[in-house]
Amino acid sequence: MAAEGACVPDLRGRLPGRGAYLHRRPGCLDLAERRRALPRALRVPGTLDTGALRRLLAPDEEGAGPGEDRAAPSAHVNGSDQE
Repeated sequence: MAAEGACVPDLRGRLPGRGAYLHRRPGCLDLAERRRALPRALRVPGTLDTGALRRLLAPDEEGAGPGEDRAAPSAHVNGSDQE
């Protein structure tokens, strides 16, 4: 979800508004940022802070990589058409 200029992960896909799916690989997020795909998909002007997504994709303290021990293969980023 795009809220106040930031992407908010919506793993259950339940938040209202426009959404975009993203693979759990950090490289996919890097590519989406370079291409400005998230603001375009969520139909919001300017750039979005992806810090929450990066934290979701980061390996945990025990060394498990992104997506390991997690059921869903992708994260749902939900955005609103309204500012």
